[in-house]
Order: sequence, then C-alpha cells, then structure tokens
Amino acid sequence: MAERLIGIIGGSGLYEIEGLEAVREEAVRTPFGDPSDRYILGRLHGRPVAFLARHGRGHRLMPSELNFRANIFGFKVLGAEWIISASAVGSMREEVKPLDILIPDQFFDRTRTRVSTFFGDGLIAHVSFADPTCSILGGILYRVGRQVGATMHRGGTYLCIEGPQFSTRAESRIYRSWGVDVIGMTNLQEAKLAREAEICYATMALVTDYDVWHDTEEDVNVEAVVKILRQNVETAKAIIRAAVAEIPEARKCHCAHALRDAIITAREAIPTHVKRNLVALVGKYLVE
Repeated sequence: MAERLIGIIGGSGLYEIEGLEAVREEAVRTPFGDPSDRYILGRLHGRPVAFLARHGRGHRLMPSELNFRANIFGFKVLGAEWIISASAVGSMREEVKPLDILIPDQFFDRTRTRVSTFFGDGLIAHVSFADPTCSILGGILYRVGRQVGATMHRGGTYLCIEGPQFSTRAESRIYRSWGVDVIGMTNLQEAKLAREAEICYATMALVTDYDVWHDTEEDVNVEAVVKILRQNVETAKAIIRAAVAEIPEARKCHCAHALRDAIITAREAIPTHVKRNLVALVGKYLVE
C-alpha cells in the first residue's frame, strides 16, 4: 500500500493551494468502477496529500451520478487515513449566513437511489454510525478556520437530498422545522463509506445561500451559489493548508477500527471474489 496520506475532496480548483509540491496525477482502478477523476497527489507541509474533484474537473457529474464507492475506495488504496470534504450547502438557520462555514457532526438522509455501502454479495458488516464524522478532524477544521478568520460553526445536522433540483419552498420549510442546520446533495454517502473504510472524515460545509425558506433573501440559483462559492473556496484552501499541518500522525479515534467488530458473516462463508475485491478494507480482519 502507498504512503499514508490526507485526502481532500471538493471542487476541481481546491488543489490549487499555495505550497503544494511534487504534484502528480494518478488514476486508480477499483472493484466499483472509476472514481470521478484522477487523483492529484503532492506534499503540503511535508505531508502527503491527495485531492479529488468530486464532480470531475469541469463539474461533469450530477450528485446522483457520483461513484461514491469508487471515490472513497480510491482514497483507501492510496493510503488515506483522513479525508477533508468541502462542499457547498444551503443554510437552514438565520444565524448561519452565506460565506460562513459549518462543521456538521450529524447527517440526515433524504436520498433515494444511491449505494451507500461496500458490503453485500456474501459479506455483511454493520459499522457504528451514531457519530458519523471524526470529532478530532472536525475539531481541527473548526479551530484553524477561526484562526484564518473564517466565521465558523461547530456541530449541526447536514440534510442530504437527492437533487439535482434545489428544494421546493414547502420542502425547505419542512426541513427547517425538523431542526436541521444545512442542506446539501453529496456528503452523506461519503461519510458512510469513509467509516466503512476506517478513514477519518469531516465536512467543511461552505454556506452559499439560505435555500428558499428565507422570505427576505432571493431564491437559491446557480449563479448566486457559484459567486459565493468562489469566495468560500479561497477560505477553504486556507483552512486546508493550516489543517494539514495540525493533523496528527497517529490516530486514536474509533474511526481507525470501525470494522473490528462489525463483520458478522462467518469467515468461511465469505465468497473468494468478495475477499479479493475488498482486501484493502477487510484483509487484516480475515487473516487466519
């Protein structure tokens, strides 16, 4: 397996970070198909990092077209132990304003058509997902975000919808009544799969709008989202640059051994091809 590294997933411009050295691209093949794009590898503050454009360079893939399994499996194959996710969201709270950044610690699923697990086909595992993000990584992002001058919010619920359409006004008002904090279309599946892959995962939710519940703001539209997002991405790059230097070499969180007690299938009953395909995830637990 390649050198351990820090993964970053977000927009295609995210890897244009000052100080990134020894840059190269690598295509990764997985049992689940191709990731969204080639991974951009390099070193930042001396630490190995890998960037992936979530929607492909040029933003070619809709949220429901993303091959989440391939994206996360690719990071695992490259040796990632941490993934920092950055994505645009709408705010469902008055005090969480456009250009703010929220570090969610919970997710709520409103998707319908997405595969969210590496398991099945003769190998069953049930990982704990009560606390779906890594509190250590989330804490680092929050702390360094404040240090670089961003308006940060720690904790909250990310509601993940199917998309690609934005919410109706009725949906937005109902979601707000549920007490969620931000709304997006991509991060839930990443968090589930990262947990199964025993990778620490945390989200920087980059607030671009108030969805459509806010009576005094313009309805969300792509032009407005992109305008705000460009500003947010610059802040996100500053946070990533600072966070990479703060991430510990050794992990002491439960993310690192999420599968230890999760596999319930009898070892002798697991099909050979499944063991082969998932060796990067479960190989250490199947040793006789």
